[in-house]
Amino acid sequence: MSIDRHTATRSARRASARGGWRSWAILGLVTVAITVAVTLLSASGGGFASGEAMAVRETTGFVGWPIAIHLATVVPALLLGPVILRRNKGDARHKMLGRIWAALMLVTATSTLFIRSPGAGIAGTGFSFIHIFTVWTFGSLPLATYAIRKGDVEGHRKAMTGLYFGLCIAGAFSLIPGRVLGSWVFG
Repeated sequence: MSIDRHTATRSARRASARGGWRSWAILGLVTVAITVAVTLLSASGGGFASGEAMAVRETTGFVGWPIAIHLATVVPALLLGPVILRRNKGDARHKMLGRIWAALMLVTATSTLFIRSPGAGIAGTGFSFIHIFTVWTFGSLPLATYAIRKGDVEGHRKAMTGLYFGLCIAGAFSLIPGRVLGSWVFG
């Protein structure tokens, strides 16, 4: 009986791998489209918070705790994501790595609430359009957790994969010249 289950699992994985490149290509195109759209919205709304952060960095040599915490959690989350997405699912290691990744994402999202430019951004709130990803994270993590606890593996997979790609989109924004990381990388 277990041999049949293993054979069925392997067959399903092979079928998924054959059609998987289309899904990844579509997801990549959607990611690029969202990145361009939110970049344009953010540029029109101001509020990247980089001006103040760069001024603090120039005088003190330090960008401030919110940005430091953000970088300290977002980089490991960015690197850990593909490891979790590519490995076997459901075992103890997947669960442990997933919990670590979720915690990193929660701290990352929380730190963004303190990275803003008061008086700028959307309606002068200091929040730019990139903060949409903060809301996305706060919504997606509980939904993904709820889905897997209810046995909805596909819903969990979609939520977590979408959350990782949202992280990648937000990461692309960080390299825009004029933002803190963009200024570090491009001068």
